[in-house]
Amino acid sequence: MAEIKPFRGWRYSPGVGPLDRLVTPPYDVIDAAAQEEYYRRHPYNIIRLEYGKVYPEDTEENNRYTRAAAYFKAWREDKVLVPEDQPALYLYEQEFTIKGSRLTRTGLICRVKLEPYKKGIILPHEETLPRHKADRLALLRACEANFSPIFGLYMDPERQVEEVLRRALTYDGGIRRPDVEFTDEDGQVHRLWVIMDPWVLNQVEELLAPKRIFIADGHHRYETALAYQRERREQEGFSTGERPYDYVLMTLVNLYDPGLVILPTHRLVRNLENLDEDSLLEGIKEHFTIEPFSLAPDYSNFSEFLKKMEEKGGLLPEGVAEEKLFKSPCFMPHGHAFGLYCGEGRLYLLTLREEGDLSSLMPPGPSLAWKGLDVSVLHCLILEKLLGIGGVERAEEKHLAYTREEEGALRAVDSGEYQLAFFLNPTRVEEVKLVAEAGEKMPQKSTYFYPKLITGLVINSLEE
Repeated sequence: MAEIKPFRGWRYSPGVGPLDRLVTPPYDVIDAAAQEEYYRRHPYNIIRLEYGKVYPEDTEENNRYTRAAAYFKAWREDKVLVPEDQPALYLYEQEFTIKGSRLTRTGLICRVKLEPYKKGIILPHEETLPRHKADRLALLRACEANFSPIFGLYMDPERQVEEVLRRALTYDGGIRRPDVEFTDEDGQVHRLWVIMDPWVLNQVEELLAPKRIFIADGHHRYETALAYQRERREQEGFSTGERPYDYVLMTLVNLYDPGLVILPTHRLVRNLENLDEDSLLEGIKEHFTIEPFSLAPDYSNFSEFLKKMEEKGGLLPEGVAEEKLFKSPCFMPHGHAFGLYCGEGRLYLLTLREEGDLSSLMPPGPSLAWKGLDVSVLHCLILEKLLGIGGVERAEEKHLAYTREEEGALRAVDSGEYQLAFFLNPTRVEEVKLVAEAGEKMPQKSTYFYPKLITGLVINSLEE
């Protein structure tokens, strides 16, 4: 079902500088301060292509997109970026620490053929926002290249794809050294192997052909690639035959990879008129138990609160076989627990009461998988029902912001920048799969796959 292809990726020439000075995280996690830092870090940092600065004097002829295109052209001409000698696939490892454990996540960087969602070959799991797609489309038009890969997931319980790729790295009883290896500012180790063996490339293509791909991260970029493909086809009169823009750059990770981690994204509420804390808590009591928690002034015991919230959320016990996680016909029942912070130490643990049918409390249309998501419960029963922050308001981002930083969220409420903070447990990997298979999308920012993929490691040019 899925069609992947090797390609001649563009990579930084070894003499340009240390890679940790040249690459960045994806654009959507880079704020203004980080952008400035990446600009200072190196004159050839990928930030100038992926997420350039905006200046007051910008015009249609000179702006962040035209400058990115000019940099990209010049860097190729000056051999700052050089293409692979022949088409290749790329085995990519990220070694990182989470909650005291050292993990490694393995991915395959490749071209993936664009398919409309309705075909059921490539499946989304999150809603997108129009303004983000407009920005990415402008960059794609200007540069005709993918600088950062979309994060895709596939199911391979026996890990056959990785086995074939690893076999290609083995010779005389040893393992081939990575073509690229560096440690970034967060202590994550990145390793990249370039694989050109025709037999291996063919085997991997065949193994992935029957698979479906679930988009983990990069929905805006995928939908942008579809829009760009339609534009180009219209310009060329819908001519037959494949074109480079019929494919998009992806990093594919096995759903059964032991290094696959999802972190929660918390909600911050702002700009609500006549918000009354007592009335809100009274409304929450209809379906939730409320337990006050004594938060230390320096937030030092907030980790205890998160642990309690995790326990109330009914996370699966350690040691449950991964294979069992994917056999539920609808969704895996679990508790639903949230944190609510109202400022000045007023912290509450909200737990959905078990009595009653959760499905009956939620909108009638969505699947059981969607209704069973923590983020769906929070959005429907509290944000929308009690605070009036519905789908339209969430899309406008007037009343809601998102953060992964727990202490930062607490400080933002205490400072008065935000009125409330809602804390969530992480979405489970199997829930992503079940919602996508049901043909549905989770609310935006339901997942944060950690760590993020690096931007600038391998570039996919749509000109060849």
